[in-house]
Amino acid sequence: TKEALFTILQDLRPEDHFNIIGFSNRIKVWQQDRLVPVTPNNIRDAKKYIHNMSPTGGTNINGALQTGAKLLNDYIAQNDIDARSVSLIIFLTDGRPTVGETQSSKILSNTKEAIRDKFCLFTIGIGNDVDHKLLERMALENCGMTRLFQEDEDAASHLKGFYDEIGTPLLSDIRVDYPEDDVEQVTQNFFPNYFNGSEIIIAGKLINRTSDKLHVEVTASNSKKYILLKTDVAIDLPSRNDIRGVPGLEDGKGDNNYIERAWSYLTIKELLNSRLKSDDIQEKDKLMEKAKSMALAYNFVTPFTVLKMKEAGLQSEPPQEEFISPSTDGIGEKVQSLQGHKAPPGVRRGQDKQRIKISKTSADGDPHFVIDFPSSKFSVCFNIDGEPGDILRLVSDHKESGVTVNGQLIGAPAPPNGHKKHRTYFSTITILSNKPERSYLEITPKRVILDDGERLVLSCGRSAVVRSRSLEVSISAFSNITVTIRDSISFVILIHHYKKPAPYQRNHLGFYISNSKGLSSDSHGLLGQFLSHEVKLLQESLNTSHQEVGQNQTEALKANPTNTLKVKGRLVPVVWKQRRIYNGQQEVECWFAKNNADKLIDGSYQDYLASHPFDTGTSFGTINSF
Repeated sequence: TKEALFTILQDLRPEDHFNIIGFSNRIKVWQQDRLVPVTPNNIRDAKKYIHNMSPTGGTNINGALQTGAKLLNDYIAQNDIDARSVSLIIFLTDGRPTVGETQSSKILSNTKEAIRDKFCLFTIGIGNDVDHKLLERMALENCGMTRLFQEDEDAASHLKGFYDEIGTPLLSDIRVDYPEDDVEQVTQNFFPNYFNGSEIIIAGKLINRTSDKLHVEVTASNSKKYILLKTDVAIDLPSRNDIRGVPGLEDGKGDNNYIERAWSYLTIKELLNSRLKSDDIQEKDKLMEKAKSMALAYNFVTPFTVLKMKEAGLQSEPPQEEFISPSTDGIGEKVQSLQGHKAPPGVRRGQDKQRIKISKTSADGDPHFVIDFPSSKFSVCFNIDGEPGDILRLVSDHKESGVTVNGQLIGAPAPPNGHKKHRTYFSTITILSNKPERSYLEITPKRVILDDGERLVLSCGRSAVVRSRSLEVSISAFSNITVTIRDSISFVILIHHYKKPAPYQRNHLGFYISNSKGLSSDSHGLLGQFLSHEVKLLQESLNTSHQEVGQNQTEALKANPTNTLKVKGRLVPVVWKQRRIYNGQQEVECWFAKNNADKLIDGSYQDYLASHPFDTGTSFGTINSF
């Protein structure tokens, strides 16, 4: 979580102001009675403060929120704050209230009174000991969102992802109005904030079905201006609002009106949220019955409805543990659609008997890179000494095959008496594909997220196979993950877990290219640029001229401490090395290029830094977003 906070601090914008409050038995404010601007010195000092924080004692939730609300209210009152700016509190806890005020109802009323609708509260609960309903309701009553992370989840990446959703406010006080005579049963149409990374969806029922347009008025503001948009939106023809071709409903038995299902889904969520906020028992029962009736009518699973599953032949076991319900944006209780991934053909226990062949071409460990050149009968290796948080572009072929692979580094202290200032490992591998349709995989040592239009979260601790039209993911529990794209591209991700890690060890991933036939000759990236190109090994003579070495002469050159590779016209000095890969099971002899692969790779190491895990640079030196 500290690492995630470091990253969040780095992502603060120059125009932002911030402070940090730690709470246990006592409440500690980093900068007393003020918010500080985002400057290099303030960011540095904040990182030091967070680094020195340690968990102690109890959990004074009420006191922390009162302190934070007062700090923010005083700052807004005492400074010339533009009314269109966005203020917020991000509240993170791993426990229930144990110190000070511990009654949930009191904490809720105190928080509501302290905030006074002047800013939003976003709550994050980590672990199994948090009061989920308290955090949900606090966020609901104060125009925020909540996120709940389990203890075995990667809290750092989740927290960073959550901040990415709310870190860049675009609009405030968004209101969308329609003529009263034209629509009815409209879902939520006022939104306190709209962030870069969020979305606004409104659904309702048309009264006048013969009209070919709908008048809409949108009011909002941002940091620079107030916005008023008036427009007439064309109403789609009924033939366009057709479910045919949507994954999961190919049998034609589903509801043909998916807009109506979207409306029902949003309405059920709002009913559940209203029930959560209500203190009136009769009103809560009435809201529950209404939500339950609508859920049964539209086939949704809620806290009040039960899903009965039938065994679908002998093809597979339904993987109930792996299925994640559609997101409720962290607000209210979960609503799950029955129309998700098709379970029986999609996931099954166990591994395919066929073993994928592991290539030497890989990036693993600290990280150590190996490139295999079968026709030349030798391998080349190099190291990349990156910084924690760096995202390396490993394979970049988005323009041709549609495939991109990025790897994010995590830091660890260097071993004693070593020459490195720190170690880095791959904590996350992101695989993106946009052909024939967009999909992505986000892999960590603990879980795999697959999103191909439907989001699926799988544990790395359970063996499973997931298939879609163009993608297959095969998990061997606690060992490796094989990703096959269109039967012509295969990657193997090795999972490194340490039961008792040394201070310089971290759970991490290794990336291996098993089959690159489907990648184009224009493929790039730290590994991808070598997949369709050969390198030549040269012998350096006394008169400094170079001779090309035949395959049968390679052995004789191993005794020479320094030799030269010819790569795309560049001459690269190399030395002979031995390296173990694939968890030490395979030994590789290779020609090693020093200095962060200087002259071996096109450009320099910095040219391979992606701006975010989903960055799909379309060609060398350019950036695109997925």
